[in-house]
Amino acid sequence: MPTVILVRHGRSTANVAGILSGRASGVDLDAVGRDQASRTAARLAAVPLVAVVSSPLARCRQTARVIAEHQGDGLATHLEPGIVECDYGQWQGRPLKELAQEPLWSVVQNQPSAAVFPGGESLVAMQERSVAAIRRRDAALEAEHGAGAAWVAVTHGDIVKSVLADALGMGLNLFQRLTVNPGSVSIIRYGTTRPEVVATNTDSGDLSWLRAAGPVGDAQVGGGAGPASAPPA
Repeated sequence: MPTVILVRHGRSTANVAGILSGRASGVDLDAVGRDQASRTAARLAAVPLVAVVSSPLARCRQTARVIAEHQGDGLATHLEPGIVECDYGQWQGRPLKELAQEPLWSVVQNQPSAAVFPGGESLVAMQERSVAAIRRRDAALEAEHGAGAAWVAVTHGDIVKSVLADALGMGLNLFQRLTVNPGSVSIIRYGTTRPEVVATNTDSGDLSWLRAAGPVGDAQVGGGAGPASAPPA
């Protein structure tokens, strides 16, 4: 199966303000977020991407656009509603410090599988539709470009965490153990028998080795020799 590169959008104006923006309009990358998007795009420039897919929200589209532009061949950005931010319902637009006083906050922290946002969606529903969207898009890109393809999905922190938790077999109740920073890169490869989680929450380092990544096979007992060097450009 192809290589799925999960990118969280760069830091947004709402992140800085401590607001749970959810799906609200008018939330853009701030200056730091734009720098993070550029840094991530530079890391991915060595990887010949077959697609850049984005949540429809502005902060993701802005991040995705920078990544696509660094590919140098006019790679388009495609919107994927299935990886849009969680619908936080009545929590949307409220300060995180205020939300931390709500009884539901403890549920979100300690038993996410039971969390349903008032007027919004459950975290279970969020995970189900985001994992389904990633796997569906991955299968479609494999059919079009082959198992050696690499593609990017630019989305949101809780979406990346839920997709990683599914790939790791953690169960949603453990997904708060994962950290996904703005602009970070996480990598999954879905094999025929199991997903392979290659990286989580990275914000630096060479990614050119992905150009030579082989098919997902049996786990290397003892850890293996690691990725081979990337082929010459």
